[in-house]
Amino acid sequence: MQMESASPKDSSSASSPFSSPSVAALLKIKIISWSQETGLPVSVRVRVAERTFHLHRNPLFSRSGYFKRRLIETTQLELPQTFPGGPETFEMIALFMYGSSTLIDPFNVAALRCAAEFLEMTEEFCSGNLCERFDLYLNQVVLQNWDDTLIVLQRCQALIPWSEELLIVSRCIESLAFMACMEILDPERRRDKPVITLEALAGQAWSCEAVKEILSQELWIKDLIALPFGFFKRIIGSLRRQGMKEKYVSPIIVFYANKWVLSKKTIQYWESSGERAGDATANDKVSTILQGVIDLLPMRERASRVVPVGFYFALLSRSVGIGLRNDSRVKLQDQIASLLHFAHVEDLLIPSSGVSSDSSSMELATMESIFSTNVSLKMDTNNTPSAGNSIVAELWDTFLSHIASDPKIRPKRFMELIETVPISCRQSHDQLYRAMNTFLQAHPDISQEEKGAVCKYLNCQKLSQWACIDAVQNEMMPLRLIVQALFVQQLNTHQAFKECSDSFRYAQSGEFSGSLSSTRCANTKSQYLADSPYMDGAEPGGRTLSFLLQKDIAVQRCEFSRKEYESTSFRIQNLEQELFSLKKSLQLQKPSKRAETLPAKPQSAKTVWLAKQISKQE
Repeated sequence: MQMESASPKDSSSASSPFSSPSVAALLKIKIISWSQETGLPVSVRVRVAERTFHLHRNPLFSRSGYFKRRLIETTQLELPQTFPGGPETFEMIALFMYGSSTLIDPFNVAALRCAAEFLEMTEEFCSGNLCERFDLYLNQVVLQNWDDTLIVLQRCQALIPWSEELLIVSRCIESLAFMACMEILDPERRRDKPVITLEALAGQAWSCEAVKEILSQELWIKDLIALPFGFFKRIIGSLRRQGMKEKYVSPIIVFYANKWVLSKKTIQYWESSGERAGDATANDKVSTILQGVIDLLPMRERASRVVPVGFYFALLSRSVGIGLRNDSRVKLQDQIASLLHFAHVEDLLIPSSGVSSDSSSMELATMESIFSTNVSLKMDTNNTPSAGNSIVAELWDTFLSHIASDPKIRPKRFMELIETVPISCRQSHDQLYRAMNTFLQAHPDISQEEKGAVCKYLNCQKLSQWACIDAVQNEMMPLRLIVQALFVQQLNTHQAFKECSDSFRYAQSGEFSGSLSSTRCANTKSQYLADSPYMDGAEPGGRTLSFLLQKDIAVQRCEFSRKEYESTSFRIQNLEQELFSLKKSLQLQKPSKRAETLPAKPQSAKTVWLAKQISKQE
C-alpha cells in the first residue's frame, strides 16, 4: 500500500509525490478487521501533534519497545512534538503494526527509519521489524542511485538529529561523493566531453553569467549546489578524502558561491522565503555561507590555477555590505594579495558613485590594504621588488585614475596613495600620468608647490610617445615637468630622424648597388632574378618584395617623426613668442615698476625660466 499524496500545504518529511490510496482509510479498515477477528475493542489512545489515533494494545506491544514500556499503567499516550515525521509518518507505522505491508520510497524512508528508531521497532521484539527493513532499503536501493540519494539527503534536513544519529546523512554524503568521483573518472567512457573547470575564466574578468553558462553543462554539479550548505560542505570534504583533484573540486565551490552569494537571484530567493535581502536575518545567512565558502576554498598558490582571482574580488565586494567577520575578510584580502598579478582592472573594487567621498570609502581602504600586502609579499630579503610587480603597479595606477577625480582627496593623501606601490616597480608611467592629470583637473586651486610635489614621481623617460606629447601640451602640469617632457621629446625626435635617415641611406645604397650590378653584370643578375622566388615581377628591372616593404616603412616612420617634430616645434615657438613679448614689455617699463610687474605675472616668470633652460640645453 502506498501513502496518500501530500497536498500543497503539506510539508511533512514523509510526503511522497507518488499516487497512493489514503493511508488513513487503510488504517481504519485494518483496525475494524482486527476488532472483528479478535473480538477486542480499541483500548489505547495515542496523540501525535493535532491528531489522535485509537488503536489496540496487542499490535503495539508486539512490535514496539517504546509502547511496551509506556503503556503498562496507562491507556493514553501523547508522543512528543519532536517525533520524527509527525502524524503522517506515525500513521504509516501504525498500519505496519497491524500487519499491512508498507510501501517504501525515497521520499518517506528517512522519516520512517527515524520513527521506527524512536519507537524501538528492532529485531529484539519482532523478526523483520521496521528498523532492519528500512536499513536494507537504504543500503541496497537508495544509496546505489544518484537521484534517490539526493532525495533522501534533502528529506534528512527536517529529521535532524535523528537522521544524523542513525548515520543516514553520512551514508548519503559518502555515496554522493563516490558517485561524483566516478563521474569524473568515467571508467565506462560515457562522457562526450571533459568535466568542466574554471580555466576558461582565468583570462577574463569575473562574470556571474559566464559561470552560469558553464554550469549548465553539468547537471550533477547543479544537484550538489542545490543542497543546504551544511551538507554541501561535508560533500566537499568527502570528495577531497576520496581523491578528487582540486581542479575539479574548486569549481563546485565557486558555483555554489555564485548561486547563493553572488547571483542576483539570491535576493529573489530570500524574498520568496519571506525575508528581505536587507534584513539582518537574510544577511546573516549569506554571511554564514560566505564565511564557509572562504574556509572551503584553496589558499595561496594552490588556488592560482584553479580559481580566478576575480572570483575572490567578487566575494570581497559582496562582503562589504553583509557584515562579514573580520578574520574572514582579512583571510580573503590576503588571498587576493597573493594572486593580484592575475587580476584585471574590471575586478578591482571601485567606490560607488553614491559615496560622499572616495577618500573615506571602505573600497579604497580595502584596496590600499591589499596592494600594500602584495608589495610586502613580493619583496625579497634585499627589499628589491620583483619583476611581476610591474603588473600590480599598473593596476594600482589605473585604480588611482578612477578615484583621483574626487575633490576631497588632498595632495598629501594622493601622494601617500601613489607611494603604496614603490615607484621602482613601474616600468611604464602612462597610467600614473593619467592619474595625475585627472587629479590636477579635479583640483585646479592647488598651489604650484603642491603640483610639483604630486608630479615629482613622474619620470618622463618612462612615458610613451603619446603621453609625452600630451604632457608637453598640458597646461595643468607644473613647469618642471613640461620642460622635462620637452627634452625627452626632443631626444625621441632626434632618434627617430636618425633611424629614418639610416633607413633611407640603406635603401639608397641598395638601389645604387643594384643598378651598378645591372650594368656591369647584366647577364649574371638576370639569371639570379629569374631563379629567385622573392621577385614581385618577372622582368629584370623589378624590385624585391622585402625592399619595397622596407622602403614603405621608412617613409611612414619619417612622416610620423615629421608630424611629431612639428607638434613639438609649435609648442616651443609659442613659448618663444611669449618670451619676446615679455622682453619688449619690460623694456618699455621703468626699472622702478619692474619688481611690481614680475610678481603680478607668474606665467611670465615661468616663461623666463623656461627660456633659460632651453638656452642652456642649446
